[in-house]
Amino acid sequence: MFVDVPDGRLAYDSAGEGPLVVCVPGLGDIREVYRFLRPALVEAGYRVVTMDLRGHGESSAGWDDYSQSAVGGDIVALLEELDAPGAVLLGNSYAGGGIVRAAAEAPERVAGIVPIDGFIRAIPLNVAVRALVRVIGSSPWLWKIYYGMAHPTAKPTDLDGHRAKLVAMLRDPRRHEAMRRMLFDRAPDAEQVLPQVRCPALVLMGVKDPDFPDPAAEARTQASLLRGQAVLIDGAGHYPMSEFPERTAEALLPFLKNVF
Repeated sequence: MFVDVPDGRLAYDSAGEGPLVVCVPGLGDIREVYRFLRPALVEAGYRVVTMDLRGHGESSAGWDDYSQSAVGGDIVALLEELDAPGAVLLGNSYAGGGIVRAAAEAPERVAGIVPIDGFIRAIPLNVAVRALVRVIGSSPWLWKIYYGMAHPTAKPTDLDGHRAKLVAMLRDPRRHEAMRRMLFDRAPDAEQVLPQVRCPALVLMGVKDPDFPDPAAEARTQASLLRGQAVLIDGAGHYPMSEFPERTAEALLPFLKNVF
C-alpha cells in the first residue's frame, strides 16, 4: 500500500485490528525490521502499520529533504490517510526524531511515542567516531558490516537475508544518498520541538548500543526531556526489536495498555 505526499509516495503495510501502532524503521533500513515484533503486537490486539522512510524500501526515491522534520511530516500524512484516532508511534534510530516531530506537529493524532535507540537530540562525537560514521556511510557493504555489529548478542537467524536486502537497496545511488543524508545529519531538528511534545513517552534503549557513548545515560536523558520513562533492553544493540523482540514487547505492551 502507498500514500502519496508532495514530491513522492510512501510504502506501508498493515496487520491486525484494534488501536493503531505505527512502526518506523531507522535510516538505511526497511520496514521489515519490525518483522519479529509485529506478531506480538497483533496478537495483543493492536493494528500494526509499518512504513518505509522516504528514499528507502518501497517508498519513492529522489527527495529534496531528508530531515527529521520531513520524516515527521510523512508520518502525519500517513496518520491522516489512515484516519485512526490517537496512534502510538514507534521510531528506531533516526526515525526516533521523526516521531517526535510528528507528535509536535499533530498532537491530536498521536497518543504516545516510543523512540527505540532514537536520535532525538544532538550527541557530541569525537573526531574518530565522526570519521567512522563517514566510512560506514560510504559503502553498502560497510553498512552491512555495521548492521551485523549493531546486533551484538542475539543475531536473528535471517539476519544475512535482511542485510542482503539492505545492500540491494543501497546499490541504488538515490537510496544510498538518502541514507547518507540522514546519517550525516549531526543536528537532529527533533530537539527543537521536544518541549512541545505532551503525549506519554517511553524510551527503549539497547544496553549495548554501539551508537551511543553511554546508552543508559542517553536513555535517562531522553526520558527526562520527554517527561516519560526509560526501559533498557539488556544485551541489545541498536535494534532491540529484531534482536530481542520478546523483551521489547514485554517493555512495550504495558505502555500501550496504559495509553489506550
